[in-house]
Amino acid sequence: MLYQFKSKVTGNVIMLQPNGEQVLQIIGKHSAADPSTKGILLPEQMPQALADLEAAIARENAARAEALAQAKVDHVPVAETNIVGLRQRALPLMEMIRECHKANEVITWGV
Repeated sequence: MLYQFKSKVTGNVIMLQPNGEQVLQIIGKHSAADPSTKGILLPEQMPQALADLEAAIARENAARAEALAQAKVDHVPVAETNIVGLRQRALPLMEMIRECHKANEVITWGV
């Protein structure tokens, strides 16, 4: 399944299901009890959604840096660092949120 985020002011953002669900969970629009196959992000919710995404990206970056440091201390090979992280996956949606917030337009998905 794909998540397709739509707005009137930007192009669509498409994510694979696991990535879309991760981002929606971070911004409080998805949970196991309340799966979000359809939804809306209102302009007044956008600043908090951006803050939540930025915090999650910072946590992921800190965890990655800690894992690399620990690998060096333990003298073990460093894990592959060319992985696509949350920052790369969330950036297009974050840009969409910023543009929609400026234009006071909603973002929808699954409709």
